[in-house]
Amino acid sequence: MRHVLALLLVVLPLSPAFAQSLPTDFDATLEKAMKTFDVPGIAVAVVKDGKVVLSKGYGVRKLGDKTPVTADTLFGIASNSKAFTAAALAMLVEEGKLQWDDRVVDHLPSFQMHDAYVTRELTIRDLLVHRSGLGLGAGDLLYFPQSTFTEDEIVSKLRHLPLASSFRSKYAYDNILYLVAGKVIEKVSGRHWRDFVRERIFVPVGMRDSSTLFKALRVSGNVATPHAKADGVLKAISPMGFENNAPAAAINSSVNDLSKWMMTQLALGVIPGTDGKKRLFSEAQSKEMWAAQTVMNVTEPSKPLAGLRANFAAYALGWSLRDYKGYKLVGHGGALPGYYSRVMLVPELNLGVAVLTNQEERGAIEAPMWTVLDAFMGGPATDWVAAFKADDDAKRAKAEAQVAGLRGSRNAQSKPSLPLDAYTGTFRDAWYGDVTLTREADKLVLRFSRTPGLVGEVEHWQYDTFVARWKDRSLNADAFVSFSLKPDGAVGEMRMQPVSPLTDFSFDFQDLRFTPVKKAPDAVAKPVP
Repeated sequence: MRHVLALLLVVLPLSPAFAQSLPTDFDATLEKAMKTFDVPGIAVAVVKDGKVVLSKGYGVRKLGDKTPVTADTLFGIASNSKAFTAAALAMLVEEGKLQWDDRVVDHLPSFQMHDAYVTRELTIRDLLVHRSGLGLGAGDLLYFPQSTFTEDEIVSKLRHLPLASSFRSKYAYDNILYLVAGKVIEKVSGRHWRDFVRERIFVPVGMRDSSTLFKALRVSGNVATPHAKADGVLKAISPMGFENNAPAAAINSSVNDLSKWMMTQLALGVIPGTDGKKRLFSEAQSKEMWAAQTVMNVTEPSKPLAGLRANFAAYALGWSLRDYKGYKLVGHGGALPGYYSRVMLVPELNLGVAVLTNQEERGAIEAPMWTVLDAFMGGPATDWVAAFKADDDAKRAKAEAQVAGLRGSRNAQSKPSLPLDAYTGTFRDAWYGDVTLTREADKLVLRFSRTPGLVGEVEHWQYDTFVARWKDRSLNADAFVSFSLKPDGAVGEMRMQPVSPLTDFSFDFQDLRFTPVKKAPDAVAKPVP
């Protein structure tokens, strides 16, 4: 379960020699992407100058079923939901119900972070731009994989999440604070986030099929089934709804609906088909949402992706910013178990691209998107399918070598310090809560109390370190479980960390610090009268 600076870009006029349409072999590119990355279905939308150039489905909704993906097929768009949360706040700013730099505690008095200064100073703007001091993906295990925590429980647990850096000092992507943003929307508007987004955004924009609830997918017949690889074998999996952190990742949409959303964005808030008479938000708020807020590191891409090297990168309000071939790009990605999405806007070209897939392979969304951008920006064409495949293969090989190195350095002859039963019991982390380790036959079994999907056998690795292998193999998130002992030989603490560097960062096992829950003393027997 897988972004300030002010920059003045000099953009040359689009040469008449540049392509004004998709490549003639674009469908072949999509077919190649699906085959290369083992993806059952893809949907793509391209909008240009206020018109839909392409809105089309490719492949099938579910492996083994011939029902095709269409332009109306719904996919989970994951973190592309964040731009909708930002737009909702922008609309409330316009209505004078809040300001971007209002303090969160002025709207939610009970809100509390781990640090008192951050609690007092955190603003509405800070909720969206990943600079609070929380670490990468901090607290995601409260809702990912699907948990039984309520929205209010998750928000209340923020006070127990230690900060990884000083306030506003660096970029670190988080999801939890978007839930707080949703709570601000609810408090200020009197409408729950999902109702506000549906009534104030979906309906006026004409996004007739989009939803914010997992149960709505069950009603619609045109839904792409998510897929993931379990021990290397692709299979259909059940969708994860994430309704307890909806403002960060819960929207389901189609490329037909996203076409309207992209045209609204590119028109700086003007709703398509209204002759400019209806707006979702003002031009001023559009520019505010696209303004850089938090500087992001620019990393050097691998050799296959050298053409994608950026000169700047920043996070705005629900959007990521970067450059490509002299143009400013405004976009975002999204990843859920079994779904990947990408929305990219090029304001100077009045161009937008959306790609949705029902498999967890980034090359399947990136290759089509960069192919479209190249076609409209000009220059030599690149085989982005091959480039992303080479990059993915290299990253996978590096990760496998790292895991193999761990195996090679393992002392397989070592024994646990204690009998297996001595490791059992209930363990508590300040922000997550309880997990249990039980002895079942000759195995230890780990269960996260509020996350039904996190159940796995715990096998000895070396010394007092074990490995939790989750029964749901599609999670691809096996984790080391290490125990430290107290001077008296009893377990003092249990820590975890992912085995593979490719584990989705939302499995923030490394942030957990479990201590045994003291067992109640045996009841004192009463004397027999």
